[in-house]
Amino acid sequence: MRIAVIGGTGKEGSGLVTRWARAGHHVIIGSRDPAKALSSAIEAGDVSPGQVTGEEYRVAATQGEVIVLSVPYGVHAPVLQAIKEHITGKVLIDITVPLKAPKVTQVQLPEGQAAALETQAIVGPETPVVAALHHVSSAHLADPHHVVDCDALFCTDDAAARPVVAALLRDLGLRPVDAGALRNAIALESLTPVLLHINKTNKIVGAGIRITGIPG
Repeated sequence: MRIAVIGGTGKEGSGLVTRWARAGHHVIIGSRDPAKALSSAIEAGDVSPGQVTGEEYRVAATQGEVIVLSVPYGVHAPVLQAIKEHITGKVLIDITVPLKAPKVTQVQLPEGQAAALETQAIVGPETPVVAALHHVSSAHLADPHHVVDCDALFCTDDAAARPVVAALLRDLGLRPVDAGALRNAIALESLTPVLLHINKTNKIVGAGIRITGIPG
């Protein structure tokens, strides 16, 4: 599958790029700076030649079959406005968390209640949005050999998108957990500052979420 990671030069995005490429997907890194995207693609390394490529945001969005939005909340809306005409009908995985420095360990609900809900409003009903990967540490994703000890909760209003995203999460080495309707992104995004507080309080890196009672 061709996966376009918009913002794939960042910490979270680069880990996703490497893991998906190693799982056999063709990953396109999308950046406002094509040269930086290409450099990041080369640095991804340890994958087959051509498995990772770098392009400008809109080009990457056009080439991807599935789109992953991995940008800071501050540029979330403008990036979506730039790519929305290139992603109509494609599954859009939004991993954005509306954190506000310096109070990143406190819940800060955006005007639209959740970044993913704002995303759906911007791209329109033709493009299914899935909120996911808010609770998986970039530090864990960065090491492709590291076994990530947490579940990957995701939510969406689109039934057809669920198995697609669940399969991609498994390819990252994660157990996908369907967390319901897209409106539940309010809860999923709000858990991230809680985990950051837990990290800080316990002087650890990468606290995660594990759902008990689910077979397998």
